[in-house]
Amino acid sequence: MSDLQQQDRAASFAQGLKLIQQLGGADRPAVLDLFESVGEGEFGEQCVGFIYGDVYHRPGLPLPERQLVTVAALTALGYAGSQLQFHAKAALNVGCTRRQLVETVIHVSSFAGFPATLNALTALKAAFDGLPAEEPAPDGEVADVPWAGIEDRYERGLAAMKAVDGEAGERVADGLRDIAPDLATYIVEFTFGEIYTRPHLSLRHREIVTIAACVALGTALPQLKVHINGLLNVGGTEQEAVETVLHLAFYCGFPAALNALAAAREVFAQR
Repeated sequence: MSDLQQQDRAASFAQGLKLIQQLGGADRPAVLDLFESVGEGEFGEQCVGFIYGDVYHRPGLPLPERQLVTVAALTALGYAGSQLQFHAKAALNVGCTRRQLVETVIHVSSFAGFPATLNALTALKAAFDGLPAEEPAPDGEVADVPWAGIEDRYERGLAAMKAVDGEAGERVADGLRDIAPDLATYIVEFTFGEIYTRPHLSLRHREIVTIAACVALGTALPQLKVHINGLLNVGGTEQEAVETVLHLAFYCGFPAALNALAAAREVFAQR
């Protein structure tokens, strides 16, 4: 390795260490001790430098949103409770609220299932234990949302689904009419009528965390395409979609990220 390469790696590690100290609130990240304990201290430093020193500093997705994306993906994966607990605390350290984290996990329930959500809420509870009480967050403005004033759950869900997914969402529901019409009703009433209309997360944030969940699942490419479109429909950008996927390559794996980027390319071309 040349001197210049060594200098670049050292600079990335220094920047990554500074960020992970901010996220984790500790001078010595436990992940470095873990790698050292199995004789891979150098690889641990490479991971910190590359992921936290380079990827986390990319433009297009602010740090708090990167943490929401990470929490959503780890919830959907379902097997990373310790990492989810770390990133929940990290999210709080960079300005996210407990309510946002809880809403992110609840939102993922429709995509990853209730067992994954229950496990994630247990991890959040552990992350919150011992912290000072947080002021209750106001519900926020709801007068301008498309479902304002709609009491019927199905009609409220249709209004939310149309705002997010447009005709794509309606096609998904219509495609189920001949085989499982009740499932179509549940999607409209629960996912959109109950979950999407909850306060504390904007529609843009909800679509970002939905993309994260679909990337993590790895088996939901048709749904991923719908929700990449949804993100663009509610004011998100192509860069935000791409950065969400790139960010998750290091949590969900490169194959999942490559498949998701191929899906994003199709969506961008069609639009």
